[in-house]
Amino acid sequence: MTRLPNSEMLMSEHLRNTDRRKVGSERTYDLEERTARFGEAIIQFVKKVPVNPITEPLIGQLVRAGTSVGSNYCEADEAGSAKEFRYRISVCKRESKESKYWLRMIAAAVPALKDEARVHWLEARELTLIFGAIHRSRKGRRQAVGQA
Repeated sequence: MTRLPNSEMLMSEHLRNTDRRKVGSERTYDLEERTARFGEAIIQFVKKVPVNPITEPLIGQLVRAGTSVGSNYCEADEAGSAKEFRYRISVCKRESKESKYWLRMIAAAVPALKDEARVHWLEARELTLIFGAIHRSRKGRRQAVGQA
């Protein structure tokens, strides 16, 4: 694995240290904050991407996907029903997965940004896994309730 300069600490490692709050003796993970920081990091990243006919549509797609993860999570958090919550979480999962795709395309278009794109790709992968687990756990609860 290539070592990144200290100024470019892995985002997921940074977030592990900053998105935790202690409540009593139990740690809670603030997913709203984490997804907001992901969106902010994507915005900062795309500012470094040179704009040309190839990268221009990729930049727009990445900004839309990367920033909508957090907005959809906020919507899920305020959902009026379990069905709406599951739907919004599934959108979060799709958007984080799409972010991975656009990061890969930008890395292919601008090889000089490959290492930094990889950092954000890893965070997008973690978010995809988190939202997938939430979605699956809610699906299991719904089936269990329906069988009772």
